Amino acid sequence: MSLYELERDGKAQELIRLLRESDNERVKTRAAELLGNFDDHDDRRDVVNALVDAAQSDSDAITGAAIDSLDELGDDAITQLIGSMAGVDLEDDAADWVKAKAYMQVLDSDVTELRMAAANGLGNLDQADAVPKLAERFQDPDPRVRARAARSAGKIGDSRATNPLENVLTDPKAAVRREAADALGNIGNRQALQALLPLYEDDDERVRRIAVGAFGNFGNDRPVDYLIEALSDDSAAVRRTAVYSLIELLSNVPTDQSHQIRDTVVEKLSNTDDRSVVVPLVEILEESTQAAQRRNTAWMLGRVTSEEERDRVIESLVDALGEDDRMLRQFAATSLAELGDDDNMVERRLLKIVQDDNVDPEVRGQAIFTLGKVGGERSRKTLDKLIDETEHDVVRKKAFSAISKLGGRG
Repeated sequence: MSLYELERDGKAQELIRLLRESDNERVKTRAAELLGNFDDHDDRRDVVNALVDAAQSDSDAITGAAIDSLDELGDDAITQLIGSMAGVDLEDDAADWVKAKAYMQVLDSDVTELRMAAANGLGNLDQADAVPKLAERFQDPDPRVRARAARSAGKIGDSRATNPLENVLTDPKAAVRREAADALGNIGNRQALQALLPLYEDDDERVRRIAVGAFGNFGNDRPVDYLIEALSDDSAAVRRTAVYSLIELLSNVPTDQSHQIRDTVVEKLSNTDDRSVVVPLVEILEESTQAAQRRNTAWMLGRVTSEEERDRVIESLVDALGEDDRMLRQFAATSLAELGDDDNMVERRLLKIVQDDNVDPEVRGQAIFTLGKVGGERSRKTLDKLIDETEHDVVRKKAFSAISKLGGRG
């Protein structure tokens, strides 16, 4: 049975046995990583005890994995580790500021693993007074401590960490730069976001992806050029993240700026048929719960869709016609018209909506509007008949308007 299967089936004791007895460092490391997922398990106490022992291993990999898993299991697990390694006696119900004070003391320990554990633990306590002490560890000789200190500063989110974290963005270790970039994105003030802009071309793919992912938090068009550049990144993951950030940015900037940004983005996206750009847009339309994101995405899909993804885009836009959001329906309708209908796919899908009396009249009306743009003779005949038969004024009015564009009534 694989380690993954042991974790999936809740075999905590078997993973503990492997962590303690295996001769394979990779197996022990992976077992330590997986045990961090057993927070609600009946054997949680045994899991914590095993990880506390593993955190004092001679192997850097096993130690790091064990400490991270203890972090996943919660503050009490990290507290037990610090108590075991440093003799710091902390009651389970001690106030957060009391724990933070003890953790800050341990940050000065000569034992690297203790500094790692303390840095991790401070990130769970949300004590802003810990930020200056964490910032001192940004210069720690061990990159694992630097990375964890940066991560915890980001979790706390105090703006005092901004300047020190900005300096960490040039750290020689990519893992440290990643944590610093993520932390600045979490802090999210103007200085923090500005510091991330140059990282769109960092040598490490994950650093670029984290930085690009934060660009959507801007409230202005400052990162647009960087995001446009990121759309040509060698990494599909970075390109996909850039698409998400562009949509998020369009949702955050003032309306008068969003129009200009949309035009710029469309011009760039129209020059590529890379599905790594279109697929994320479809996913946003289908899965996002943010109205502004979905509206911008629906509008953009009608202008950047490649032939390869056209069928999926049409299905998503047609589905959007049935949403409660009136503006989303309008954007979906105009995008369907922009896509055209050389294969009659749009017409066929819309006619089903138009002819279904159970569909909301407003939705049917929006579908009729689109048929007036892309429909053919079949649509004209259907609408001609509908004018005489419908009981809904909005449907009749839309049908009159659309049929005039299709050659008039027969």
